[in-house]
Amino acid sequence: MASSNGASGRIAVDAMGSDLGPSEVVEAVKLALSEFPGLYPVTLVGDEPTLKSLVAKAGLASDPRIGYLHASEVVTMDDKPLTAIKRKKDASMFRAIELVKSGEAGAAVSCGNTGSLVAAGILKLRTLDGIDRAALAPIIPRANGHFILIDAGANPEAKSDHLVHNAILGSHFCRMELEIERPRVGLLTIGTEEGKGNSLVAEAHESLKRIENLINYIGPVEGFQLFADEVDVVVCDGFVGNICLKSWESLSRFFSNELKAQIKSTPLRVAGGLLAKGAFDALKNRIKPERYGGAPLLGLRGNILKAHGSANRQALKNAIHDASEMIKTDLNQRIEADIARANDAIRQVVA
Repeated sequence: MASSNGASGRIAVDAMGSDLGPSEVVEAVKLALSEFPGLYPVTLVGDEPTLKSLVAKAGLASDPRIGYLHASEVVTMDDKPLTAIKRKKDASMFRAIELVKSGEAGAAVSCGNTGSLVAAGILKLRTLDGIDRAALAPIIPRANGHFILIDAGANPEAKSDHLVHNAILGSHFCRMELEIERPRVGLLTIGTEEGKGNSLVAEAHESLKRIENLINYIGPVEGFQLFADEVDVVVCDGFVGNICLKSWESLSRFFSNELKAQIKSTPLRVAGGLLAKGAFDALKNRIKPERYGGAPLLGLRGNILKAHGSANRQALKNAIHDASEMIKTDLNQRIEADIARANDAIRQVVA
């Protein structure tokens, strides 16, 4: 089945980039195929003998929805991006991206080195017309729903135009993924008053006000607004965004572990915990990072989804499902049209 952009309806999964090893990736594929009947077929990319053995152990040896592409090398977390691209041409991460480039896959999923994934995505797939940099866009829970954080680490040293592009990318992705027709877009800074923040924020704020016909820009937002029901797309550079993302994930795990420890501290609390188990389980499922297993790398001529290096099978399962959903919807044509309009608006003021 072909996707709407002409690419094959297959998901290329980098099976060797996970910190937990290829066995965890295979188990994630097993879960995804079991839980999501409409999932696109999967191509496992990596050491083929190893993967076939693991697939057989998982009871999927005869499953026609699983294919293989042999890759003899692996990009490690210590590899420098450009060096890895030059020296490890047969790495599983790069082979997975090349399947997207050739149209043999509609999306690629990898847990591997973020820098290498971003660099390879840009070099092999290229960015959309009018966009210089790609951006990572994870989904994060907030009151009454979720918000999109963009950029979460792909471009740590952004310019004003990049933040404007992030706002458009995030707005389109939010409409598709969260089904919010007119997402509220906010620019993350240290205060909502005019002039608050650094020069990058100030310049981006002025540019974003000029494209309010393209996005629903609500202005600057502060950190304490993120988890209230006040903003749907939070725009920032990759340096700030990556700190925000990892801080939230760390806090989420701390809260969960601390709550568990406190409940087990006395027999009375244990009894109370049993009575409230349903509520605690619901809260855990609501805030756990594994619910959305990865972040799409937006702004490229192809779909790439970045999962955490330490992602477990549940997180990877969800990442694979998200990749399948991305294949079904081609955003690029609409994004390019809005990027062109935004660039024209910015250039007119500069001129």
